Amino acid sequence: MSGFTDWVETVADSKSAPDYRSKVTDAETVSMWQSLSSGPNYKAANCVAVCPAGEDVIGPFLEDRKGHLASVVKPLQEKSETLYVVPGTDAEAYAAKRFPHKNLRRVSNGLRVPTVESFLSNMPHVFQRGAAKGLEATYHFTFTGAEEARVTVEIRGQSLSIEDGHTGEPDLVMTADSQTWVRFLAKERGILRALLTRRIRVRGRITLLVAFGRCFPTG
Repeated sequence: MSGFTDWVETVADSKSAPDYRSKVTDAETVSMWQSLSSGPNYKAANCVAVCPAGEDVIGPFLEDRKGHLASVVKPLQEKSETLYVVPGTDAEAYAAKRFPHKNLRRVSNGLRVPTVESFLSNMPHVFQRGAAKGLEATYHFTFTGAEEARVTVEIRGQSLSIEDGHTGEPDLVMTADSQTWVRFLAKERGILRALLTRRIRVRGRITLLVAFGRCFPTG
């Protein structure tokens, strides 16, 4: 599972035990309980296993890097297992190409943004360069209501830049009530209703907003 929040929501949304088991395997349920009892590092077991960081393990790695890769890293790379990926991400594309023998399961990234400020601060972390290929656009965002902000977002050359205020000539202008936007990101409110009620207003090609969304998939 992608995280505790997703797991809890899956339990809450399940109509019965069979319905839950149709969404989550027994192995995944056991894994979640093990991680809850063993601490967060349990989910990073493979990462910890291959990482030679630390004075007590860095020596053998520096002396024989090829040996470390052959005896520690490669067996885990070749292992048949399930990889959890957020759909539409660079990680999904890489995993499918690099590890075709592994089973890919699509999940949400579990990210929840309770405020416009957290939305803006998290954008660089979830930006997908692959999805941004071919997109060259400048966005002017204005948030009103409980949180007020004016931001320029530029996506060019598969790179992202965010600036306070409005700069440059925009390809798309969006004005949104901040609480409506946060609820939309949480999938608690549809974009169509927000547009019809003018809680979100867009000037420019709506396809640019769709392309923008693809650069920040959440699953």
